[in-house]
Amino acid sequence: MTPDHPLLERLRPLHRRIRDAVVESTSRAASETLARVDADEGAGDTIYAIDRVAEDEIVAEIDRAIARESPVRLVAEGLPDGQIVLPHGVSPDRVEWVIVMDPIDGTRGLMYQKRPGWILTGVARVGPDGPFKARLRDIELALQTEIPLVKQHLCDELWAVRGQGAAAQRLDRLTGTSRPLPLTPSRARDVRHGFAPVARFFPGGRATLAAIDDEIAEALLGPPRAGKALLFEDQYISTGGQLYELMTGRDRFIADLRPLVAGRHGAAAGLACHPYDLCTELIARECGAIVTDAAGAPLDAPLDVSADVAWVGYANAAIRTLVEPVLRAALERHGIAP
Repeated sequence: MTPDHPLLERLRPLHRRIRDAVVESTSRAASETLARVDADEGAGDTIYAIDRVAEDEIVAEIDRAIARESPVRLVAEGLPDGQIVLPHGVSPDRVEWVIVMDPIDGTRGLMYQKRPGWILTGVARVGPDGPFKARLRDIELALQTEIPLVKQHLCDELWAVRGQGAAAQRLDRLTGTSRPLPLTPSRARDVRHGFAPVARFFPGGRATLAAIDDEIAEALLGPPRAGKALLFEDQYISTGGQLYELMTGRDRFIADLRPLVAGRHGAAAGLACHPYDLCTELIARECGAIVTDAAGAPLDAPLDVSADVAWVGYANAAIRTLVEPVLRAALERHGIAP
């Protein structure tokens, strides 16, 4: 069954326009220009010049394609207060959908043409508590679209509807043709000779995160052996990218624990994951991966641009059974267990 949702085919064209606009901008502009800081204050992450390329498309298209028929609360970094109700002037009590977007997840890698970025979108239907109480667990439609490097001719589109499974396709930018892409998390029953990263992208708290990473590896595989490498990591500076690695069988385990370390190290812990970074975790779960919070409970957070979220991803139940107790013990040893 192909996942179906009333907003799916309204949002996929927007993702494609953003992808094409960003690729065009990165092909014309120098990395230093796109890396210029455009805004460093307010809600959400730092906004770079490259982010504005995507944001120019979002509000107008959501307003035109969706909100004039079904009013929307749009949540995205770069908006005033991180959100806007569309169409302009409509009463919030008429809102039917909450749409949370990260127009470019993985900005830093993309603007220097190191690694692809991702467009992320999650959609929640407004419940009885109203549009401002919607949470990550309420997302029923998720889409993520790869923003390729300029030199890259293949790029992927993924989507899922809650309870209907996930789907994906791979676009050849040279021919304009697409083909189905299977989403198959790893079936390995342990982490040996696989990738299992603990995220530590930015300064602040990295010593603790690295220690936890080493403790997990040693508990699972024993002490390091001279001349041997039994476990690998990949610091992909994009939550959507990390989820993609999990969904496509490349990573067996991922943990982003930065908010837990922030509680210990204060402001020095730096940037953490936000709900808009995780608005497509539904796709991972619908294709069979397991995504939890740091305590092992279902992942949840308010749909805003400021909440810090720790999360853990497992390729399958066997990996979770193996790794989760070891991870929990490491968090307790460091005094940061949730």
